[in-house]
Amino acid sequence: MSYFQTIYQSDLSHRARVVYMYLKDRSDRNGRCWPAIKTIAAELGLSRSTVKRALDDLCRAGFLVKESRWRENGGCTSNLYRLS
Repeated sequence: MSYFQTIYQSDLSHRARVVYMYLKDRSDRNGRCWPAIKTIAAELGLSRSTVKRALDDLCRAGFLVKESRWRENGGCTSNLYRLS
């Protein structure tokens, strides 16, 4: 069966499933990707707050690890997401 089987069988919300599939589609072979929340929201037609809730749902369920990334000047940049 597909690699989405555990997502399909989970109790995750629709928004979390869609965001997971988006991240899976854009991840490298190690399961890492770093799209901005604004980019995810725009490409999926969701609000930024909906994307943030979905990411939190995925982290709580153990499907995703979110790491903050910083620029050399100390400013924030997009998060690094690691799919589990």
